[in-house]
Amino acid sequence: MHVFVTGASGLLGSYLCPMLEQSGHEVTWLTRKQPTDPHERQWDPKADTLPREVLDGCDVLVHLAGESIAEGRWNEAKKNRIRESRVHSTNLLAQALTEQEKPATAFIVASAIGYYGDRGDEVLTEASNAGSGFLADVCQEWEAAAEPAKYAGIRTAHIRTGLVLAKEGGALPSMLTPFKFGVGGVIGSGDQYWSWISIKDIARLFQFAVENDSVSGPVNGTAPHPVTNREFTKTLGKVISRPTVLPLPGFAAKLALGEMAEALILASSRVLPEQAEKHDFNFAHPDLEQALRELNL
Repeated sequence: MHVFVTGASGLLGSYLCPMLEQSGHEVTWLTRKQPTDPHERQWDPKADTLPREVLDGCDVLVHLAGESIAEGRWNEAKKNRIRESRVHSTNLLAQALTEQEKPATAFIVASAIGYYGDRGDEVLTEASNAGSGFLADVCQEWEAAAEPAKYAGIRTAHIRTGLVLAKEGGALPSMLTPFKFGVGGVIGSGDQYWSWISIKDIARLFQFAVENDSVSGPVNGTAPHPVTNREFTKTLGKVISRPTVLPLPGFAAKLALGEMAEALILASSRVLPEQAEKHDFNFAHPDLEQALRELNL
């Protein structure tokens, strides 16, 4: 298949694209810059329309691009960029897919477990209702923005991605710094659930969605065994042989990071990958300690 990917140079895209190519797919990157490679095509995610030729030949479109959620404080300008970079670009691509002479067969869109909001120890599956708060609102709008493709008969899947564990980027490298200096510890109460997934597994799950016609709708991109922050802290300390005795109070996290701390670090989302397991997706890293050890931190 000919798979088009936005956000191909990001953390997830840099894993997914080679995997797709190794499986025999042709991959084209949609880039905002002037193309320098035959496998690149330029697009403007802020535009009102997308030229039809941009998606010519596309069998499956994977949309990963969007403003980073974890970098920088969430002032109003940042929150607007987070929202617009996801909602507008998704709707732009969805509309463009419906206008192709030969429409793509599938639209695979990144989403996030922020959809569920802060839910304590409630077990959450794809059937659970949306939560409340900024990220939950953004995720609902983000997923709704793909509806033109869905209503045109294009298979549409939303991969609600959890905390991605990778050595090269994402949240883990910044988490590691205090641990390596021996000052890591529980954040807030430590009872909040963190639903994580290895970078290898989330890339494999996106490829699984590309290749399997039965996968559609929301799909939780999390490992089968979510853990509390306390468990995560203990396991990370064990893997890198560092103490975990200096807690970070919740108020200190809020002072340092503002609203982002409440949404990403202190919020609790106990998410299970019910749809992935229903479709017999095989996790390479179902266990947190195994996943962290294989990263060679």
